Amino acid sequence: MSLERIDFSSVPRHLACVMDGNGRWAAVRGLPRSKGHEAGLDALFEAVDGCLELSVKWLTVFAFSTENWRRPVEEVRFLLEFNREILRRRRDELNEKGVRLRIIGRRDRRLAGSLLREMDKAAELTAPNRRLILSVAFNYGSRTEITDAVRSIVKAGYEPAQIDEEVVAKHLYTPEAPDPDLVIRTSGEHRISNFLLWQMAYSEMFFLDVLWPDFTRLHLFDAVAEYQARQRRFGGLDQ
Repeated sequence: MSLERIDFSSVPRHLACVMDGNGRWAAVRGLPRSKGHEAGLDALFEAVDGCLELSVKWLTVFAFSTENWRRPVEEVRFLLEFNREILRRRRDELNEKGVRLRIIGRRDRRLAGSLLREMDKAAELTAPNRRLILSVAFNYGSRTEITDAVRSIVKAGYEPAQIDEEVVAKHLYTPEAPDPDLVIRTSGEHRISNFLLWQMAYSEMFFLDVLWPDFTRLHLFDAVAEYQARQRRFGGLDQ
């Protein structure tokens, strides 16, 4: 579809993507799984460019989960090195587009110091940008995020009576980010997969039977058009 169906006065402020299907995309072509991850990078930049066209302000993508460490060692090594190279090679491009890059997730000993430094360099370079804030969930799991928030709240010395939803939200990885309005998952799977569990309480879900490397901004436009046709009630009644 084109942009003609989009009402630019009500585009999602925050859009999130579960980028699923890289391995299956490679498998059906008789290619190594690594080739699927490489192809998925083009789809990520399609999503970024689509958000820029729509003036979406926040995009959060699920790149590497805390559960992904269970994958074969060779694939994990590839993903870590591949993401390091992405940060190194593409951060200038994101900066030129006016995109602020943020990496969210647990920074632990499993992540090499060189990868953490590349993350920090990319975040520092793009920090002044406000056209689009791209949050990449890496070594991320929502249960881990909530666990870390609870630890932070306890460490800060809150009394039980002081803890409410606002306090919890302020201790998540990106407390300043609005909750996602729309969450897109590719590959035909209908699961949340431990992604933004707290933040997705009232998000609209869009499940797409397209493997992530085949995702384009046209798919994103379709999702936004459907989102705009829905009525969000947030637990209330129709007005």
